[in-house]
Amino acid sequence: MLRRLPPLPFHYAFVVLTLTFLALLAAAGLRSAPSVLIMPLQLAFGWDRTTVSTGAGLGILIYGLIGPFAAALMQSFGIKRVLLWGLVLMAGSTFASLFMTEAWQYFLTWGLVSGIGSGAVTGVLAAAVVNRWFARRQGLMMGLLTGSAATGSLIFLPFLAHLSQMGDWRPVVWTVTLALAALIPIIFLFMPEHPQDRALGRYGEAAGAPVAPTPGGLGALRALTVLSKAAKTPTFWVLFGAFFVCGFTTNGLVGTHLISYCGDHGIAPVQAAGLLSLMGLFDLVGTTASGWLTDRYNPRRLLFIYFGLRGLSLIALPFIGFETASLTAFAIFYGLDWIATVPPIVRMTNDRFGEGDGPIVFGWIFAGHQVGAAGAAIGAGVVRQVSGDYGVAFMLSGATAVVVALVLIVWRGDRVRMEPAT
Repeated sequence: MLRRLPPLPFHYAFVVLTLTFLALLAAAGLRSAPSVLIMPLQLAFGWDRTTVSTGAGLGILIYGLIGPFAAALMQSFGIKRVLLWGLVLMAGSTFASLFMTEAWQYFLTWGLVSGIGSGAVTGVLAAAVVNRWFARRQGLMMGLLTGSAATGSLIFLPFLAHLSQMGDWRPVVWTVTLALAALIPIIFLFMPEHPQDRALGRYGEAAGAPVAPTPGGLGALRALTVLSKAAKTPTFWVLFGAFFVCGFTTNGLVGTHLISYCGDHGIAPVQAAGLLSLMGLFDLVGTTASGWLTDRYNPRRLLFIYFGLRGLSLIALPFIGFETASLTAFAIFYGLDWIATVPPIVRMTNDRFGEGDGPIVFGWIFAGHQVGAAGAAIGAGVVRQVSGDYGVAFMLSGATAVVVALVLIVWRGDRVRMEPAT
């Protein structure tokens, strides 16, 4: 059917880019929903903040750990097939959560199953699609796709917060479920597996250009084989550690707890969600610009700037007051840097490990991001429960980002490309 579609005035890679953007956007909506569900779930079921935060942290952790295996499965069974199964699992798990009555059911649906599904629709998907469909402007395209996570918050959070204003969590879940389910037939009908399915080469290549062979190995075994080789290099551990702190300082902390932190200072959930959506808007700009810069400048130096500025902004937040003007300034400044780190890290991964193994290695590095995010989601909830305030959690998180910035600026890296794993 795809071959029978009429010719387009632009390369079909941009259709695939748009479909991938929408899938990543919907997955981001699912992962951001727990931030507006914290208080409604407390009211509905009497669960404390640590319990709700643990469920959110579990979903973030599984979401990250699935990434490298999803990347390997995309090479073995196809990007489209893995993406579709991810959407099915996400929509099914959120729908099933409508009937939950116990905390373990929340952990199962919003933690385990949705984490597995969303792990197939994350940064590894963006890296795989960009490598397969684009020979030119890879940094810019990666910036656009990773910015979709921020755009997911931009579109979903204020609306979801509005739905939860009366304390009912079910309208939030229905909205996320229907958004995910609507994408399944669209992806099935209009997303090809390869450029050759449309008689095309990659964007920037002629139609007859040779196709890079898919590395050998099947599924989980290949993901583990690539990890065993990558883990022997200093580059892998530096990038893994940097992305651990990236997750620790973004979706695990700010994405999960900023609404509650604002609530402690008398700010309504809808207004606080508006701050996150403002961050999302500026992150779309910042991450796209980061992709453009990554095509032109040293990615290590870019990461030094990004982590340094992010750390300083988090350290400053507890001291700037929670007035509208100061919070707006923080949202704009922090938002420009939210996930601007992704394009430089993807480029460094591809440069060091090659485009064949690069998406799988990035999957493992992204797992570090989500381990850090899960630690922040759970840890900040515990800090708030014990001390009654989030300030210490935000300052410690900012300090780790400053340390990473200093490490990156003095580290020179190992420059020998790793041979593809088999």
